[in-house]
Amino acid sequence: MALNTLSGRFLGLTVIFVVIATVLVSVPSITRFRDNYLQSRLELGELGALAMLNSSGDAASEGLQSILLQTSGLLNVVLWDGGVRELVLSAPFDGQVAESYDLVHSDTRTRIQDALHVLFLDQDRIIKVTGATGRGIVEVTMHETPLRMALVDHAKRIFYVSLGLSLATAALLFLAVQRLIVRPIDRVVAHMTAFRDDPEDSTRIISPREGARELHEAEVALHDLEVRLVSALRQKERLAQLGSAVAKISHDLRNMLTTAQLLADRIDGSDDPAVRRTAPKLVGSLARAIHLCERTLDFGRAEELPPVVTIFRLAPLVGEVLENEGSGGSGLARVAASLPGDLLVRGDPDQLFRVLTNLVRNGVQAVEATGQPASVTVIAAQVGGTTEIRVRDTGPGLPEKARENLFRPFRGSARPGGSGLGLAIAGELVRGHGGTVTLEETGSRGSTFLVCLPSPTPGEVALAGNGGRGELRAGGA
Repeated sequence: MALNTLSGRFLGLTVIFVVIATVLVSVPSITRFRDNYLQSRLELGELGALAMLNSSGDAASEGLQSILLQTSGLLNVVLWDGGVRELVLSAPFDGQVAESYDLVHSDTRTRIQDALHVLFLDQDRIIKVTGATGRGIVEVTMHETPLRMALVDHAKRIFYVSLGLSLATAALLFLAVQRLIVRPIDRVVAHMTAFRDDPEDSTRIISPREGARELHEAEVALHDLEVRLVSALRQKERLAQLGSAVAKISHDLRNMLTTAQLLADRIDGSDDPAVRRTAPKLVGSLARAIHLCERTLDFGRAEELPPVVTIFRLAPLVGEVLENEGSGGSGLARVAASLPGDLLVRGDPDQLFRVLTNLVRNGVQAVEATGQPASVTVIAAQVGGTTEIRVRDTGPGLPEKARENLFRPFRGSARPGGSGLGLAIAGELVRGHGGTVTLEETGSRGSTFLVCLPSPTPGEVALAGNGGRGELRAGGA
């Protein structure tokens, strides 16, 4: 099983934690086993010593002493009585006592250290053990090897039992995790994968099941997300189909209106006074209809082309926009500009021409709708690292409904018959330059739209001045 899976990692951590717990439990167990083993040798030594003291006859005593020491596994036994040390059992042995253990006065930490020392030190030493029994203090001398062998056997038993418990616990936890966590997660992942492959198929939306609260909440959230995504995709598909149909209709309608406009131009020279009064209105209506069709076709493109960024002077571009927009209409709107003649901007001149044309035209139309003389002014300046361009009019301001839907096609127009495409197109073009266009202010004294564009860096200006890729040129040239 791979450790990079949730089940594998959980299984590995379970085994590690159980082993650590086993070690922590086994150390005190080994220590208690050593203490019990030594205590049993003290008690055997005491019984042997008492048997020896109650025996009679030297020959019998010597034979009994050998049997008692051999049976208890001891080399000698000493009894303490009233502070007097009496050697009761003794047998000759080679070597000296290497270590002394006092079971009466030693603390728990010392006993643990002594037990581990015996377990891991592979030497046949002679040790002396002092401890308390039911009748008093007893001191015995013995070989350490039998103690070590008994400790090793006990440690092996603990290891095998712990290993079995670890494997059983890990297996149970693994099965529990598989059933309670991994399988529900795999189900969610499978639904996500299936939905990713075909997000428009509503049958692939996950159905939340009852279970753990966290998993249920995750499935509910995923279900809501998929439902909203399917709805959004269907809405976008319908809008795309509608946009395609509108584009086709607008294309054909524009052709028909163009023909009608040509015919209207011909009847403009009629001698009939009624026809002559009606013809200009008819020509104007046809022109506005043709313009609406063209704007709809422009917005219906899949996307605007990326801007061809250059460094150029803004003043000539603004002058061309104002000349175009100020030459028509009723003449009520006075267009003007206020900006330095050497102000450089970084952008696509053609696309920024469209942006300013849309904003200025909206201002002119807002002014003419009032029937009162007013002005539309383009103001530009460089503020820090940003080029700020303001289009300010002294019209009646934007109504609340128009403010809520600004930059949204077919919904953001402030005048009857408007499409709202101008601001939508302007917003898209400015975003393509890495900038923003916002409604800075509006009210009874007019409205101001603010366009913010990244200013050219000194290096870009120098490159443009040296005839590099960002060639310095006048807007519209």
